[in-house]
Amino acid sequence: MIGLRRRIDRYEDALLYFDRDRYRAIAWCVMPNHVHTMIEPCEGFALPAIVNSRKSYTAKEINKLLGKRGQLWIEEYHDRYVRNERHFHTMVAYIEKNPVKAGLCRDAAQWAFSSARFRGREDGGRDARAPR
Repeated sequence: MIGLRRRIDRYEDALLYFDRDRYRAIAWCVMPNHVHTMIEPCEGFALPAIVNSRKSYTAKEINKLLGKRGQLWIEEYHDRYVRNERHFHTMVAYIEKNPVKAGLCRDAAQWAFSSARFRGREDGGRDARAPR
């Protein structure tokens, strides 16, 4: 489990590294075998380039931890256009409740690798806001 935790930590660190620089990290959940992220690209940064960069970096870092080489992630990704505020909140809930649905925790805020643990904090923690 320690190896898994280190791999998840690496992915989450990479996701948050460019938060508010290349994109705004709105919601995320790093699961043992997949990842969900909701980001809003900043002006001048395209979603395909953001995803490719993050996949490339995290694959190298995770492979280093595992002592492996080669492809880690599938090449494609699935993106969605958020249509309105209701859809926005539905997607955030879907992402953050993923570990609950998988039986990994009882409450989304208990999952250590998700934006849910920051939800509603008054101390400057991350907070998913509706699209502008």
